[in-house]
Amino acid sequence: MVEAVHEIAIYIHRFHNLDLFQQGWYQIKVTMRWEDGDYGSVGTPARVIQYEAPDLDSDYVHGIWRIDDVDHSFSTHPFRIKYAKQDVPLSMMVTFNLSPSTFEVPCTSAVILTFELLYSPVLESRDYLEDSLDNTAAVHEFRLPPKALFGLHVYCPVHFDAFHAVLVDVSVHVSLLKMDCASSLKVPSDPTAIKDDIREYDNSKQVMLVHALSCSSSILLEDLKMLGQAINKPIDMEDIASRELFSSTQSSDQEITVAEVSEQISRKIRNFSERLNGEDDFYHDKSFQLSEVKLLELLDLLCDQVSYLWSIFLKFHRANKRMILEYLRTQWVINRKSEWSMWIVRTKVKMPEQYIGCWVDESSYQPVHGRPAIPQKITGDPAQTAANQAELLRQSIATMMIENRSIQDMHIFGDPSLVPIVIVEDAVNAPIRAMRRNSYISRVDQNEKNGFFPGFGTDPENELSGVSTRPDGRTLRIVIFVHGFQGHHLDLRLIRNQWLLIDPKVEFLMSEINEEKTSGDFREMGQRLAKEVVSFVKKKMDKVTRSGVLGTIKLSFVGHSIGNIILRTALTDSIMEPYLGYLNTYLSVSGPHLGYLYSSNSLFNGGLWLMKKLKGTPCIHQLTFTDDPDLENTFLYKLCKQRTFENFRNVILLSSPQDGYVPYHSARIEMCPASSGDQSKKGKVFLEMLNECLNQIRAKSSETRVFMRCDVNFNLSGQGKSMDTIIGRAAHIEFLDSDIFAKFIMWSFPELFR
Repeated sequence: MVEAVHEIAIYIHRFHNLDLFQQGWYQIKVTMRWEDGDYGSVGTPARVIQYEAPDLDSDYVHGIWRIDDVDHSFSTHPFRIKYAKQDVPLSMMVTFNLSPSTFEVPCTSAVILTFELLYSPVLESRDYLEDSLDNTAAVHEFRLPPKALFGLHVYCPVHFDAFHAVLVDVSVHVSLLKMDCASSLKVPSDPTAIKDDIREYDNSKQVMLVHALSCSSSILLEDLKMLGQAINKPIDMEDIASRELFSSTQSSDQEITVAEVSEQISRKIRNFSERLNGEDDFYHDKSFQLSEVKLLELLDLLCDQVSYLWSIFLKFHRANKRMILEYLRTQWVINRKSEWSMWIVRTKVKMPEQYIGCWVDESSYQPVHGRPAIPQKITGDPAQTAANQAELLRQSIATMMIENRSIQDMHIFGDPSLVPIVIVEDAVNAPIRAMRRNSYISRVDQNEKNGFFPGFGTDPENELSGVSTRPDGRTLRIVIFVHGFQGHHLDLRLIRNQWLLIDPKVEFLMSEINEEKTSGDFREMGQRLAKEVVSFVKKKMDKVTRSGVLGTIKLSFVGHSIGNIILRTALTDSIMEPYLGYLNTYLSVSGPHLGYLYSSNSLFNGGLWLMKKLKGTPCIHQLTFTDDPDLENTFLYKLCKQRTFENFRNVILLSSPQDGYVPYHSARIEMCPASSGDQSKKGKVFLEMLNECLNQIRAKSSETRVFMRCDVNFNLSGQGKSMDTIIGRAAHIEFLDSDIFAKFIMWSFPELFR
């Protein structure tokens, strides 16, 4: 009987350190196993190809790769990590063979591919380094579904976890081949001589194996064509297709019969990719009949064909490894949005219009697009509505059977119901409409200055002195990360790491200037941040101009919690004026942009009251509008009058209905039910602030601006009824402790982060 084996080739290109907190020696260990325990076998390393020899004389490399026959694992050579953004080239391919004891087609079990990060602290002596690398620092697993085992070529980035943020560039290549240890059955001149040997022969399994090998051959042939065309190095498929696959010793009638059957199978697999996602009837089709001898002959020939194509691929990959990896990575990026769509609900909405209070005289407003203004009255709880929508989606995901041909990241697919749900509202750009000057919610004059924000009001088209507009100049991309109340400068490191993966050349500043100083006045914190940003930008500009030509600047900001108020305040400082024309993307992570005028979390409000009474924290007074008896003279009211959103090309607001630390409407910059019917001074002030912010977000008619609201609903069931979940802190901190939601948003819209 002819038996088959799944050969899985893993190409490990490089190890890139993003955010390892410990220096020392590291090593990558690779194993694989059948997901279904009934198969009772693990993958066995079959061969290793070192594409580029490591520099063994380097202080950063020690020893060589090794295969452990006990646990059937492969380990790279140990390498030393000393600093962030360090690259370690590995450039090796290891192939594993998986051979179930009883081959079934189609295969019903998936394969689990495991990467382990082994760690050892820095040692003065390397004599026993291999023996000390037995501490598993992190594990990242992937799942190869049964349908992928017929053939697959895919990029597979290994990131490990939040505490071991690295990128291991890996690609996975799969094919179905004949088992090496199973000797190919040659057809003797007298077929009757083997009748006794095949009495127990299971014809149906061999027929299904014919189908499986044919499918594998078809996939491999198409992938070779695709890869060759993609990297502009086409392979001569005519020569491969015309290769003599049949033994010259066959009689003419046998050759015709086998050729006819082979052609019949080829017709069946012509649209294999569609059939693979459909019913399994194809595998059990017995529409053709063939004697056992000729069936064995056909199997042998198909095995030769697949092996020949696989050897061509391995040679082609070795000669073009970098281009193939880059192409597969590009395809991976393209496929992220569709693969993660089950957790992301995306809707297109209109750019938010002006909100009108129910107590305002409608005659003071101009109609929009011919429609009369309608007083706004909100009923229900938008936060609860969003939470219910996410929960319904999570329940439906829990019942799904997720089966496709793509490799599955077990950080996400391990338990899909635990993954955050992201509801994205992508606003369609609309120009700012004209408004009557006598309306109390009219725009503040562009040239108006405020005593609390000196020097603000720059022309967004103003160019920074020294920046060239030459098209061949380098674009300097800078991202500023600003932590929240009593935060740490590394709080936003997970979002920073995702940004670096999307754009490795971006320069970033993790702001430290206000660390341990976030209880003060926002004006002072904003001034300190502005000075820190300007100093950082100038330093990076000087570095670029010394080595080349500076074309332009793209300056982006990411803020968490009150870090958003700090950075918006910094933008009003006069020293930031020359840079405002280069603002690119603004990512607000649960920022209280409209303050706490309408906060429904009584427990949190009580905490704010205590902080004001016992500590007299200025920023808390400013957030709760108690820093001045006149609401129109409070800090946050005046900040909303400034043009802090206007110059950004992309504005993204992240919120969570589970976050009790920041009012839902304040993070989303929208009307809330309590304010929609409030006819007091407080309601008027809130409405003015809201409309001023929205007016800034709406782009001018000559500009294009992306405005997105992203609701993130975390699965907090594992935290139970803890104090953090009761007071709403759990979701607020989950923005910092989880990076899956950031992956979803940033990789679904990568153009906003480049």
